[in-house]
Amino acid sequence: MAERKRNKEIHFYVTEEERKLIRRKMIESKIKNMGAYLRKMAIDGYIVNTDTTPLKKQYEEMHKIGININQIAKKVNTTGDLYPEEMQELKEMVKELWHILRSSPLK
Repeated sequence: MAERKRNKEIHFYVTEEERKLIRRKMIESKIKNMGAYLRKMAIDGYIVNTDTTPLKKQYEEMHKIGININQIAKKVNTTGDLYPEEMQELKEMVKELWHILRSSPLK
């Protein structure tokens, strides 16, 4: 019997769900052999690491503005009153929201 070209073995364990997911992705890639698929992914595949810090900062700012808007809305719903300065504050907060969304790093 001829000597194998690939003579080094790698073992690893997966859960049943992980195995099903790997198999499904293998089928989607149209590779019929599990070993060939795993070799291809280990050698040519890549992992994308994304820095979400800017998005977190945007979320925090938008969350603060949302809390302020909700406080004003609660007051209006309770008292029925909305003062002109509160209306102006709401307009400014909406402008700030639009500014945050327009400057999104996802563009």
